[in-house]
Amino acid sequence: MTTPVRGIVLGLIAPCGMNCGLCIGHLRAERKCPGCRGNHADKPRHCVHCSIINCPELKKSKSKYCFACEKYPCRRLRQLDQRYRLRYRMSMLDNLAFIRDQGIRAFVARERKKWKCPACGQVLCVHRGQCPDCGKAY
Repeated sequence: MTTPVRGIVLGLIAPCGMNCGLCIGHLRAERKCPGCRGNHADKPRHCVHCSIINCPELKKSKSKYCFACEKYPCRRLRQLDQRYRLRYRMSMLDNLAFIRDQGIRAFVARERKKWKCPACGQVLCVHRGQCPDCGKAY
């Protein structure tokens, strides 16, 4: 079950620290992706087969996030983090550290402010350099 916090859903925060609510797949109008924790039938194939969401260590853990794993950060998570730092100016490892230290609700509140378009107030997409609603570059 997902819990809304000021319009953002906690269930959209992936085990790796990705805010799926910022993903182009979730923000698009048609065939909207439900996020990593959502129904597989509605996800892109590469997301269904993601090694992180399907990680056996995560499945046997009581935690919902990778930071609780004894192998943290694993090679796959480090690679994902590096790619997102370089391409999208976002860090999965920084997100996970914030969630671990401050809690998921504080993280969601921070994300809401951080990823809000200064021009129109809509949610920005981590994968684009401009607002998907008004087109303002950020």
